[in-house]
Amino acid sequence: MKRFIAYLTIGIFACLTSVSAQELTSPDGAYCFSFRQEDGRLTYDIGFRGKAIVTDGELGLDIDNHLVESAMGIPADRSEVWTKDLLLTGIDHAERDTIWFPPYGERNHIRDHYNEMTLHFVKGEERQDHPDGYNRSKCYLIDIVVRAYNEGIAFRYHFPEATNGLFLHITGERTTFPFASGTDCYHEAWAQGPYQKLPLRDWPDECERPLLLSLPNGLSVALLEACLTDFPRGKFRLASENTIQVSLFDSADVITPYDTPWRVMMAGDRPVDLINNKDIILNLNSPSILTDSDFIRPGKAFRSARLDKEHILQSIDFCADFGIQYVELDAGWYGPEMQIASDATKVADSRDFTIPDICNYARGKGVGVWLYVNQRALARQLDQILPLYEAWGVSGIKFGFVQVGSQQWTTWLHEAVRKCAMHHLMVDIHDEYRPTGVSRTLPNLLTQEGVRGNEEMPDATHNVLLPFTRYLCGPADYTLCYFNSRVKNTKGHQLAMAAVYYSPLQFFFWYDLPDAWQGETELQFWKDCPTVFDESIALDGRPGEFIIQARRSGDDWFVGAMTNTEGRTISIPTDFLPQGNYVVDIFNDDSSLDTRTQVSTKTIKVKTGKPITLQLQPSGGAALHFKMIKK
Repeated sequence: MKRFIAYLTIGIFACLTSVSAQELTSPDGAYCFSFRQEDGRLTYDIGFRGKAIVTDGELGLDIDNHLVESAMGIPADRSEVWTKDLLLTGIDHAERDTIWFPPYGERNHIRDHYNEMTLHFVKGEERQDHPDGYNRSKCYLIDIVVRAYNEGIAFRYHFPEATNGLFLHITGERTTFPFASGTDCYHEAWAQGPYQKLPLRDWPDECERPLLLSLPNGLSVALLEACLTDFPRGKFRLASENTIQVSLFDSADVITPYDTPWRVMMAGDRPVDLINNKDIILNLNSPSILTDSDFIRPGKAFRSARLDKEHILQSIDFCADFGIQYVELDAGWYGPEMQIASDATKVADSRDFTIPDICNYARGKGVGVWLYVNQRALARQLDQILPLYEAWGVSGIKFGFVQVGSQQWTTWLHEAVRKCAMHHLMVDIHDEYRPTGVSRTLPNLLTQEGVRGNEEMPDATHNVLLPFTRYLCGPADYTLCYFNSRVKNTKGHQLAMAAVYYSPLQFFFWYDLPDAWQGETELQFWKDCPTVFDESIALDGRPGEFIIQARRSGDDWFVGAMTNTEGRTISIPTDFLPQGNYVVDIFNDDSSLDTRTQVSTKTIKVKTGKPITLQLQPSGGAALHFKMIKK
């Protein structure tokens, strides 16, 4: 009888060249995932359009259940490699091809098309009198689920419901991604940190996800995480030179049935292919669980920088005049946010307003109200404040300084978002939280920070890297600035962000007061450009150099072009437009103008297929609004 080992390593394995390898290809045949088990070693390969991406990678989890199993009388030898005796009992294949319609997004419909392979494994005590040869009271059942989309490859571990009552203490993840020598990556140590282009050696720290890589074979590759709701956050570390490994924040305790988050890989011949294929992250999450979503209304937001009644009312009036849907009361309205004594169920005694009065005034102007609440108060008072805020007429809550990383706080955070939905409250999560597509399941989670935005005032090079990195995993609350003197980039650069950066709740004029706007003509683009769209296409760009992004709302198209700290001439193709003639409003930097913002405004006519050539200033940008000429 074989012993049941308490320290457990689970894995699946692949090899593209093996005759015995099991393979899964994407519907269009571009991706190929293959795995094998050989001499107790579990490996996998991934290829894209005949080019190798990952060769000889390992997949698996480490599980240490020795305390529970010892109590059950199961012998434990934690020194043995458990995968050596892993038994593959079956493989199932499936295909899915559906279209779903999000309540909001970067497009009005999303195709969910993939081929799937599920590998069924068992590990445990042998028993000859059992039909499958295993004692079900002393074994684990593990499924490895692999999906191949036209947009990328994803895999995760599924634990079917166990009959032996054992919970699983997961201590680590063995998943590795070996890449060819000469691969470079864009390393970022924390969610609001700067990027460094580094080889896959001598990293100064672990790296955030998504992780963008440039392979020597010319491919651009991104590593991402999807459907993280109740598991430790994953980052990436170097297991060895040229080999990246998933690194969990901490251990996890789970009860079957259970699914771990998806590990996702995307590839593209052009870097913008990654941007155009990022719907895979949403597709890897479950459909919405909300029965009522009428309260979910994306829009533009303005922060009231001063927390006195006069200024708040001025901010609301400005929102109404400019066409901004929401005003937000930021940290301090209920007292010092870092003090436990601050009570988020009431306005601080030093303030001269009440929230119901503010909500009533705003409602009369067609403006909603968001409230900032630090997690210190949320953790203590969530069940009190949610029905109260709903009764006050609040539209949403911006979570501040959330704890991220551990299984405990990850679970708490997503449960808090679900509770907000039950009280018709939208959510914006700030600080280090990064999305993994959960907004499909909980669409009241409109946006989140997890980005080095205009609170840190990054330069233009950082800004044109973000669409290829951070924005691959979902919307980001960048907090767009315009007039503030600390902005390092031109007004044209900032203006284009409304089309380049996606956030269903988009903050404008972050550090500005209501009287900052003095009728500047180019800001009509911010007025006209919505925050959600019917169609989105990244037209051209290179990480850290430039980006050209097009988005459609109805028959109108909005295009944003941004460059790094170098000036450049760009050609904006128009073959993405439906056939016809268009009037195009173009807003571009012009240092020769004797105006406060030095942004030119001109209108031209263009026919589909005729490119538009523009000169972008260093750290500059341009915004274009296409309107079809209807006969």
